[in-house]
Amino acid sequence: MAEKQPRRLTAGIDDAGRGSIIGPLLIAGISVDDQGLKKLSEIGVRDSKLLSPASRERLYKLIKNIAVKVIFHELSPEQIDEYVLKGEKYRRLNYFEAITMGKIAAELNPDIVYVDASDINPERFGRDVLSAIGRDTEIVSAHHADRIYPVVSAASIVAKCERDAAVRKIAEEHGDFGSGYPSDTRTIQFLSKWLSQHGEMPPFSRKSWKTWNKVRDKRLDEF
Repeated sequence: MAEKQPRRLTAGIDDAGRGSIIGPLLIAGISVDDQGLKKLSEIGVRDSKLLSPASRERLYKLIKNIAVKVIFHELSPEQIDEYVLKGEKYRRLNYFEAITMGKIAAELNPDIVYVDASDINPERFGRDVLSAIGRDTEIVSAHHADRIYPVVSAASIVAKCERDAAVRKIAEEHGDFGSGYPSDTRTIQFLSKWLSQHGEMPPFSRKSWKTWNKVRDKRLDEF
């Protein structure tokens, strides 16, 4: 009897909530075999930003059934601030994302991993991811990977759905603050009101964001 060929696994990793001033940054990864990779294309996965919330949730359920493994990590505002404020050059948020993606890739244990590079230099980003995996793995690090590779599109959907769930949880406890992004007027109004009432920034916000300087100085017309 012929020996059964080992299953080849492909992984995709992406983030959600990178530019937000409120809530965590989500990084998610999925692994699929060759058949699963084909199914991802068949169900129509796309960059999560191009999908409606309902479509993302529908696809997320399908992705969980197709994937060999789904993993996501939350990077808290406190953790993000630590890297942004105290990290050395090239060892700030991009690096934090890269090593987190590497840890996720190590858990997925794929033969090849595709990552959406946050760094302006995708090759450097890929090297940082690889350094955190701890073993030799083929890496494809590219800008807009979530639009190019279905496995990364699927990861972006997972990350966005989990990020949305985290944001909803914060809103249920503290009130509506919109999307949590600096470009959202509701978010800025919420932060300004919080600062006026509490005299400090909310614990679920990123203190390292320059947006806070404008809020503190009441320069709300700059948004």
